[in-house]
Amino acid sequence: METTDTAHGGWLTVAKVAKVLLWLVYAWLIVNLVLLAMAFVLLLLGASPTASFVDWVYRSASRTMAPFRGMFEPIPLNGQSVLDTSLLFAAIIYSLAALVIRAAIDWLTARFTPARPVPPGAPGPLPTGR
Repeated sequence: METTDTAHGGWLTVAKVAKVLLWLVYAWLIVNLVLLAMAFVLLLLGASPTASFVDWVYRSASRTMAPFRGMFEPIPLNGQSVLDTSLLFAAIIYSLAALVIRAAIDWLTARFTPARPVPPGAPGPLPTGR
């Protein structure tokens, strides 16, 4: 039969693994959000797709844009400038997903991280007013 300390330690390990996975997903979302923002700005400024950096950004953003492609019609401005509202919508959705992941990380941290003992003579926690 397993003791309470062993069971508690097992949950802490699961929480740490879950936290690492959440951080990886969070990092992936942030990288994709940066790519979407760069693609949006490059399209808005009418950057030449023949430039290697611009081509790389467009290719990288196209993988991220797959679920959102064709939702809205791009609005041509003047010259080669394009306002791609699908890119903007995808960036908003990925931002919301990053916020949800961040909240999950904070919740897991608060839920499974043991409280630190208060040293003698240190002030206690502030009252919350409840």
